[in-house]
Amino acid sequence: MLNRLLPSSGRAEPAPRATREPRKEPLREPLRERIMNKLTYSLGTTASEASLFDWRMALSLALRDDAVDVWSKSIEAARAAKAKRVYYLSMEFLIGRLIEDVAINLQIEDEARAAITELGQDYDTLVANEPDAALGNGGLGRLAACFMESLATLDMPAMGYGIRYEHGLFKQRFEHGRQVESAEDWLNQRHAWEFERPAISYAIGFGGHVSDSDQGRVWQPRERVIAVAYDTPIVGWQGRWANTLRLWSAKPETLFDLHTFNRGDYLGASHSEALARAISRVLYPDDSTDAGKELRLRQEYFFTAASIQDVIRRFLREGHRIEELDRYAALQLNDTHPAVAGPELVRLLVDEHGLDFEAGVDLARRCLGYTNHTLLPEALERWPVDLFGRILPRHLEIIEGIENLHFQTTGSFERVIEHGSVKMGELAFIMAHKVNGVSALHSDLVKKTVFSALHQVYPDRIINQTNGVTPRRWLNACNPPLRAVINEALGEGWPGELERLSGLEQRAGDTGFQHAVMAAKAQNKAHVVDWIKSRDGIALNPEALFDVQVKRIHEYKRQLLNILETIAFWNELKDNPGLEAPARVKIFGGKAAPGYYVAKEIIHLINDVAATLNAHAPTRERLQVAFPPNYNVTMAEHVIPAADLSEQISTAGKEASGTGNMKFALNGALTIGTLDGANVEIREHVGAENFFLFGLTAEEVMERRQQPEFSRQAIQASPRLVRVLDQIANGAFSPGDPHRHAGIVHRLYEHDYFLVSCDFDAYYESQRQVDRAYLDGGRWAEMAIRNIAHMGWFSSDRTIKGYAEDVWGIHAVTAQRG
Repeated sequence: MLNRLLPSSGRAEPAPRATREPRKEPLREPLRERIMNKLTYSLGTTASEASLFDWRMALSLALRDDAVDVWSKSIEAARAAKAKRVYYLSMEFLIGRLIEDVAINLQIEDEARAAITELGQDYDTLVANEPDAALGNGGLGRLAACFMESLATLDMPAMGYGIRYEHGLFKQRFEHGRQVESAEDWLNQRHAWEFERPAISYAIGFGGHVSDSDQGRVWQPRERVIAVAYDTPIVGWQGRWANTLRLWSAKPETLFDLHTFNRGDYLGASHSEALARAISRVLYPDDSTDAGKELRLRQEYFFTAASIQDVIRRFLREGHRIEELDRYAALQLNDTHPAVAGPELVRLLVDEHGLDFEAGVDLARRCLGYTNHTLLPEALERWPVDLFGRILPRHLEIIEGIENLHFQTTGSFERVIEHGSVKMGELAFIMAHKVNGVSALHSDLVKKTVFSALHQVYPDRIINQTNGVTPRRWLNACNPPLRAVINEALGEGWPGELERLSGLEQRAGDTGFQHAVMAAKAQNKAHVVDWIKSRDGIALNPEALFDVQVKRIHEYKRQLLNILETIAFWNELKDNPGLEAPARVKIFGGKAAPGYYVAKEIIHLINDVAATLNAHAPTRERLQVAFPPNYNVTMAEHVIPAADLSEQISTAGKEASGTGNMKFALNGALTIGTLDGANVEIREHVGAENFFLFGLTAEEVMERRQQPEFSRQAIQASPRLVRVLDQIANGAFSPGDPHRHAGIVHRLYEHDYFLVSCDFDAYYESQRQVDRAYLDGGRWAEMAIRNIAHMGWFSSDRTIKGYAEDVWGIHAVTAQRG
């Protein structure tokens, strides 16, 4: 297979004919027969003996064959065109399940469904049986997955590089309301979509020392692990093109120490294997300990170094000179996790390919781009100098050289190494030719805050590329009822040209179309009610307004604000039983990092409030709270189409962009939110009248923090909030342990950095505006349709076109070939 996908440079085979039409199906046996062949010859079973797993694997392998046809032709076409490729380095690729994704993009979903039905199986059951690939946590990984799909849709040659985590982040469950983590087990079964590439492997060094030689500085690592490639094809819309997601798994140089084993040290015999496998076991290991910090640094260098070696190997194999690297390779760093790419690329160019240091830095910079995703200082990684020097001694020398070169060429003394730390954000900035934020507001704040000094030195380096989402998965695949309504109105071409949704604007006031859209929403809500009931045993009201906040649990995302308002509304319902307001179902979802104590406290409070409110007979038909555990891509695909209201309530100036906000609006949910991240641009596109805005602006947030005791004053000025906090402090939601949540209350009074207290009253009043709008069914439907109609700009296809033009300098191969 390797020779088929990556032929030698001397081999000349025709590339696929340039076309923008959907791919033509080759003459081959029907999918039903191919599924049966996979069942027999790949899985070694019969139809009468086959398990659900067998049927799902047979379907996946048959679909994979079709994907491979597109994939191999795409690789050949890129080689024949001598195309520049983009290499996307990311710690996360949250790709979710792939059966539906591949079948829909290959446009054979109907055939697959029919074939499985003919074979006596249920297609939806097989799809549901596929585990989510545990390769990410939240928006960062989902964005990377959207980008890979859009690159393939746009016929742009690309590879994604990451880590093949055995156990992902973690599997979440709740015990008495508390989050409990356990290992993900997605690889306990065979992963149908990947190809192991044992011939593509690289030795990755750690530790050791650096010495001088006639050729220059030589790094002699003390230990090495082997990075082995696993490839998955990523197919674009209509099956015209496919790119590669290459994930690295860590293996030991010596698998097993037989001598140690025969001495009776059975655990010691596997020591090297255990140390190597630790690198690719878990995403984001807890770094509150020195050992955790070291493992994270090893992870980041491991996948970055393997990826860059792979890029250079491919580049040289195609016959290019090393000095031309930037003409054929664009490397994009998705956040600071792969920021060590700068010094690693310089090391290879200087130490192994003979460039002088200044030329190596210049060439590396022309290849590298850096996407910043955060304004939180703690999220811009810093490594202790002693740790960094012990694990990567040559790279520390190179970083010192980069820093000195920066001083000499700019006159700036903005440091990379400072106060005993290596600052990876500053390193990524200095080593990238372009640095981008991910929303207009975020990019502006990057210039003014975290990188203000560097922006003065490099005024043209920071640009904006507002995030987007793939409409193929996040509407066309996950929302069949709404898809059918849109297809009836606009035809079936909109998933590849999302701006076509603007054609729905003229139907926003059409009563018949409103009914069709809201009927699709009702169908999705009924589905989610059934799904949560069967999964978690919680019975929800399908007639209620579905108010949803699903995302990583973090203080700045302010799930705490949401649950405080929920309590206040519950109080209002108790005080005023005749209150005119729609019934509400509040749905939360998300995981807290294992070492993030405050976020885990917030989860516990939400679950305690849910237990109390859901048991309160006088109000439970009007207000329910659900927190289904283990939020992942599949849960999002269930919940987002059913949402009426999208909670995007982060502290202004803290959310870089968000992509959940885009997915919800694309599926007809209205947004309640602050002027933060991409909320600003969403509001501009859908219209201020179709967006529930509240809260302080980013500038007002910074000003308010300067006021002494601002949070205590805000609380004391809000009788409604005082009552809620008193209830929490007095154990109203934890009667067996009345002081359980006292820490949350104390922090709000004394250390409310994310200004929950200051925005509470405005948020509460904005929620009452939501109530009034929802009670006017025609108005709500019109607002929902206008949201859908104006979300075309938020396609990840548009984002990728921006990167291609402004950062990478790449083009569609079909466009190059005319």
